[in-house]
Amino acid sequence: MKNFDWANPYPSIRTPLFARNVVSTSHPLAAQAGLRIMFKGGNAVDAAIAAAATITLVEPVSCGIGGDCFAILWDGNKLHGLNSSGPAPAAWNVEYFKRKYGTDSAGLAQQPKRGWDTVTVPGVVAGWAALHEKFGKLPFEDLFEPAIEIAERGYTVPPVVAGKWARAADELKDQPGFAAAFMPEGRAPAIGEQFRLAGAAETLKRIAQTRGRDMYEGELAEKIIAFSRECGGAMTLEDLRSYQPEWVEPIAKDYHGYTLHEIPPNGQGIAALIALGIAERFDLRNVPVDSVRSQHIQIEAMKLAFADIYRYVSDPSSMPVTPEQMLDDNYLDSRAKLIRLDRAVQHQAGRPHAGGTIYLSAADESGMMISFIQSNYMGFGSGVVVPNTGISMQNRGVGFSMDPASPNVVEGGKRPFHTIIPGFVTRQGKPVMSFGVMGGDMQPQGHLQTLVRMVDYDQQPQAACCAPRWKVNRDFTLDLESSMPASVVEGLSSLGHKLQSVNDPYMDFGAGQFIWRLSEDNNEHGYVAASDARRDGQAVGF
Repeated sequence: MKNFDWANPYPSIRTPLFARNVVSTSHPLAAQAGLRIMFKGGNAVDAAIAAAATITLVEPVSCGIGGDCFAILWDGNKLHGLNSSGPAPAAWNVEYFKRKYGTDSAGLAQQPKRGWDTVTVPGVVAGWAALHEKFGKLPFEDLFEPAIEIAERGYTVPPVVAGKWARAADELKDQPGFAAAFMPEGRAPAIGEQFRLAGAAETLKRIAQTRGRDMYEGELAEKIIAFSRECGGAMTLEDLRSYQPEWVEPIAKDYHGYTLHEIPPNGQGIAALIALGIAERFDLRNVPVDSVRSQHIQIEAMKLAFADIYRYVSDPSSMPVTPEQMLDDNYLDSRAKLIRLDRAVQHQAGRPHAGGTIYLSAADESGMMISFIQSNYMGFGSGVVVPNTGISMQNRGVGFSMDPASPNVVEGGKRPFHTIIPGFVTRQGKPVMSFGVMGGDMQPQGHLQTLVRMVDYDQQPQAACCAPRWKVNRDFTLDLESSMPASVVEGLSSLGHKLQSVNDPYMDFGAGQFIWRLSEDNNEHGYVAASDARRDGQAVGF
């Protein structure tokens, strides 16, 4: 058993939860939906699906039925990985975007950030079905009962969701179907107002009754494609019909006696593994936890990781290097040597040797643990909502490059670079923690920061979750959370880190959910769980 320091040195309104059956999500109603399924006799996978279906309704600012998902699952004996992200419509390529949107000053195709031409095939519903088919216990239809009830009666909008909704509404109000679905009074709903997503109840019923297939080849699919066609989109019924999620082998990196597991590319989980592998070359355990040096080393490791993944990560079929080459110990040694302890460095991609978001977690007393994440990206995603269905579509197509020289260049049938990543930790082949930190590029950074705190500094999960965070941006500038000590802010600035934002109340530093198994004994499956106070959610259990 890990000897945590159970104190929490950071201001917090949350305490850790101890239970034998646990669901932790970013919205209370979703957590309670999962718990309700567990009370009914469901396992951790059943609970995760119930929570995931519910959260598409109660946290639409982060996810929807038209999103994607990933999962890492411990079934009691081994780990399984699921990639349920969708590919581009067959008609997409660089020329398609040039014809519709023209070119920029560099001659590259212009790329929209919202609308139908950002929507790849939605994978989340197929992901729910795949998880249930392989590991579910209760009937599939039963798992949707909590979500359908909420869809029919509506729910009260909580503070964090209301804030995100209000900030997104003005930008998205003219996207097809958005205002009718998410601005019924001509504005975003306020805190404490009732909201009901029109058409969502019937959609969830059809998904439940058909094990999700209606979304890809039935009435729902036809509605999606008819609306795409009406709005000038390229997606076809064949794009939907041909989609299948992919079971994958998680990739991993050891760190101080523990092993972090991530989904392989096209996701960015490998960034957390690279950064952790580089950080391991420094003795962080003998550096104070909230010191400038500890944060500086982690930030530089993260910058090196991002430099590589932005250069190389795409759909695996088009990557010029493999994950194994990017995680090679000799390569990570060479990358770690680029870190200067006396100043920040603007890192470039290396050359590995060639050769070849919502987040939720659930665990049950049988020992099954699932790390699950789903997202529409950029909040409400594309802004597109299929009329009278409650299906809001993601905008994962934004993850493609328009540069023909990039491994991640847009192409029909290809999956884009993806930000959402579930995490899982084992020790000597036994499960330890299912966890994740949602929030775009923040996700691998959250994995690194919280895991270092728990493993190297013995901070218990809720304390590691509550601790102040930093965020490396795409341009390698740095955002610091307002709770970061002034001495650390000043110290990082003096080392040459380019601080872009400090004390911005709207800056997103991610939101984590953590379930740590308290005993390595296979006959004892008690857990401690944490839920991030940066969201409205909670950890619940019995």
